[in-house]
Amino acid sequence: MFFRPFIVSLAVIVTFLVNVAVACASDGRGIILDLTTSLPGIVALSLFVAAYAVVILEDKLHIRKSKPVLLAAGVIWVLVALSFRKAGMPDAAEEAIRGNLLEYAELMLFLLTAMTYINAMDERNVFLSLKGWLIGRGFSLRAVFWATGFLAFIISPVADNLTTALLMGAVAMAVGGKNRKFVVLACINIVVAANAGGAFSPFGDITTLMVWQKAKVEFIEFFDIFLPSLVNWLVPAVFMHFSISRESPAAAEEKVEMKIGARRIMILFVMTIATAVSFHNFLNLPPAAGMMLGLGYLGAFSYWLKMKETRLYEYDAILGVNNGKFPRDKDAPVHHFDLMRKVARAEWDTLLFFYGVILCVGGLSQFGYLAKVSGFLYHDLGATTANVAVGILSAIVDNIPVMFAVLTMDPVMAHGQWLLVTLTAGVGGSLLSIGSAAGVALMGTARGTYTFGAHLKWTPVIALGYGASILCHLWINSSLF
Repeated sequence: MFFRPFIVSLAVIVTFLVNVAVACASDGRGIILDLTTSLPGIVALSLFVAAYAVVILEDKLHIRKSKPVLLAAGVIWVLVALSFRKAGMPDAAEEAIRGNLLEYAELMLFLLTAMTYINAMDERNVFLSLKGWLIGRGFSLRAVFWATGFLAFIISPVADNLTTALLMGAVAMAVGGKNRKFVVLACINIVVAANAGGAFSPFGDITTLMVWQKAKVEFIEFFDIFLPSLVNWLVPAVFMHFSISRESPAAAEEKVEMKIGARRIMILFVMTIATAVSFHNFLNLPPAAGMMLGLGYLGAFSYWLKMKETRLYEYDAILGVNNGKFPRDKDAPVHHFDLMRKVARAEWDTLLFFYGVILCVGGLSQFGYLAKVSGFLYHDLGATTANVAVGILSAIVDNIPVMFAVLTMDPVMAHGQWLLVTLTAGVGGSLLSIGSAAGVALMGTARGTYTFGAHLKWTPVIALGYGASILCHLWINSSLF
């Protein structure tokens, strides 16, 4: 099973980090206390490794990924509090955890609004309509390959890469049918494109959002890595293009009409993004506050939409017809657009997972581990090497804890280096199918066709794109280093 080498790789990495920490334990660079070789510190690190191993085996153990990290986070901070109390600093742990909680609160509120809008557009058939339009065009397999890749690249900057990959993957599988080779190549292309598109936007990936909220990169500055991100997708896509048949499968009849209010919800989502950016750039307020105002936009519109739908339902009932905009069984209960239902449908397991990760990494930083690793990576190896390694590591370990660790270390480096680590952490997950949420999701929907091994065969080409994107960034943004 591919999970075995994955676990071995994780164990090797963790062992390496522990050795680095132990080797540096006497250098006096600990930011609060140097507890890397203490029993509580070692227990805390072991707990995080064990919890993350369970996360990796989520599909095999049938356990939500949030549960192990929530448990580990709580125990780690108990160990932090006891260690600080023993050192005569009883209030230090409280101050530290409050900082982590504030960071999580901003991230959670931002994502909650984004997820609610995505759920609202999904319920209004926005994505189904797009899927039906693509399937009904009668494009050739090569055209579908490029269309789904391009759309994944331009949609993922505003929608998360998971939703984008699932939508485009459904189109590729519907068009490809039993053509296994096409489905595999299309899924790989979609994963690479979705991850690359998310790298140059603060809304495209959790890691870019964290970098933006930490004010390491301003909103407009993310577009400095647009061309490197585009190169990251185009290089492997060009190689895969020649392995795809020119045939044109028959067009499928799958037309889906968007429900009332769909276009206005899309406009409100764009306005919400603009509000979040304005809050950050012009008012010096957290972007999350702007997103919550945007949720208020949707709340106000949802009231109008509910009233509108009620009148239309009543009109249909009087005439004894169904106008087609609200397909339902005659005796089925009426379900109006309800904002709270969209909030409830948010990925709460994912949001709680982020809490566990942020608190776990924050707790380990209090023991001094991140300071030691930061000294080794960014001082001894150099920022460029370290940031390239971060991208490779994010293909093995989820990029969220990796990026949060880098932000917690807060190494002193040039602005170009912060853009580099943003790029590599965003696109590095494409190297393996398990390296990103997009890849894992498509492995589930295209089970047995798009697999770890099928993706691995094209990893050298994807790695070529990874290297080319880094060189492109070093070249076109040389003035930022």
